[in-house]
Amino acid sequence: MNYADLFRATLPETALEVAALLVLVVDLGLLRKASLKVRTASAALLGVAGCTAAVWAMFATGAPGFLAGDSTLLGEGGIIAAAQAGILALTALTLLLLIDSDFTQHVGEFVAVVLMAATGGLLIAAAQDLLVIFIGLELLSLGLYILTAFAKSSAKSAEAAMKYYLFGGMSAAFLLFGFSYFYGLSGTTSLAGIQEAIANSGSSPLLYVAWILVVAGLGFKVAAVPFHLWAPDTYEGAPAPAAAFIASVSKVASFTLLLTICLNWLAFHHEFAPSSAPLTQLLHQTDATWGPMASILLLVAAASMVVGNLAALAQVSVRRLLAYSAIAHAGYILLGIATFPHYSGAEQSFESVMLSIAHINVTTNAVLYYVLSYGLTTIGAFGVVGVVERATGSDKLDAFLGLHKRSPLLAAVLLVLFLSLAGIPPLVGFWAKFNLFAAVLGTAAGPVPFALVALAIALSAVSLYYYLQVLKRAYVMNPIDESPIRVHPVTLLVLLVIACAVVVLGCFPALLQNWISSFYLIN
Repeated sequence: MNYADLFRATLPETALEVAALLVLVVDLGLLRKASLKVRTASAALLGVAGCTAAVWAMFATGAPGFLAGDSTLLGEGGIIAAAQAGILALTALTLLLLIDSDFTQHVGEFVAVVLMAATGGLLIAAAQDLLVIFIGLELLSLGLYILTAFAKSSAKSAEAAMKYYLFGGMSAAFLLFGFSYFYGLSGTTSLAGIQEAIANSGSSPLLYVAWILVVAGLGFKVAAVPFHLWAPDTYEGAPAPAAAFIASVSKVASFTLLLTICLNWLAFHHEFAPSSAPLTQLLHQTDATWGPMASILLLVAAASMVVGNLAALAQVSVRRLLAYSAIAHAGYILLGIATFPHYSGAEQSFESVMLSIAHINVTTNAVLYYVLSYGLTTIGAFGVVGVVERATGSDKLDAFLGLHKRSPLLAAVLLVLFLSLAGIPPLVGFWAKFNLFAAVLGTAAGPVPFALVALAIALSAVSLYYYLQVLKRAYVMNPIDESPIRVHPVTLLVLLVIACAVVVLGCFPALLQNWISSFYLIN
């Protein structure tokens, strides 16, 4: 093992860890006697500087992938670079929203844990090996448990953290058990090596048991039904910045991991093809194996869309509403991943393989577009909820009564973000859904994908109803208290930037699409 290569490959993660240590030194040493506002602003800005340094390390230095022996542990470029850049940008926005918060006196520790959890997210996005995946997931998850419990004066925060921790421990057990089966079937922990071994040997009942266990473990991370029970309590009890981080960065990292698994499974690495098995035969075996695995994801996607949207209708807490909305959005994204284009047919020509690769690129672009745009929008939504909650002491629907009179700019931001989450044009949320559903219909044949897309569109209309319940109170109904809501200038600036980005990316969707496409997706 060459530790110099390992250091270069993990330079972005190292930048975040150094920033976390620097935050602790400054907050606990140099600013120990400073006011809470000064300490909070300093810690947040140092965290943002760490994220900026990590982005520079990723792009300016061209951090390479890392190989141990013949196996790739950490990948580079493609969806990895796009997802890691998104994780760092969302982390920086979360830290900026912390500046006006007052839920804890230990701001240095909070920012340090955020940066360490973001490091786990970067590892997850780049992981190409089961062991690295598990290490990254645990680093991210442990940080999220701590962040959820950071509001020590809140009983809801403690209860949510305990539930999150218990469910997380169970999901980690399922995931590790599934990984052990994959290792037993293939004799390797490399994702590409597992795909090669299974493509050569064919499917088996143990393979599908392993896949169900892995789906259960990762389904917890993305809050997909029936592994979603932690999400409403966590979104409601966690401090607003922590909830925003959980709803955005954790989702981006986890869905990128699912994309990586699918790409390793379906985009066959021809350099592994043994001389005894023609490439066309291996492609056919891979296609036959993927069908039942995709069906499991389709069931989870359909259940998430239905349960998430219908349960959100009954919520009186906006935080819980956003939690069930997140479950529904996880279903939409899983629909795109479950209907991932693949090599089909017994005969494989060069042209058909190239067409399949083009379709995979389109679907990957659509899924990444959805995940990144959703992460951006949901951070802004939790930012608005946090401001209203600090001003009124509640996150209930009635806390938003007459918001347009109490804070016109805050109400305008809420309008843009919630309509984007509902998929109303010309906002970025509309194009996220349009691209994803178009990719599903364009690459998946048969009545089932068509029916699920129709169901997703119908449930999007349902989601518009519960988003409008919040907006009705903000714009139509009169406030109980007409006193203006004070918004910290930095918080207001961040929320306005997010809202403007949602509008601009909606009016010019090619900006984000071309940025994602600028990275190679499949060689």
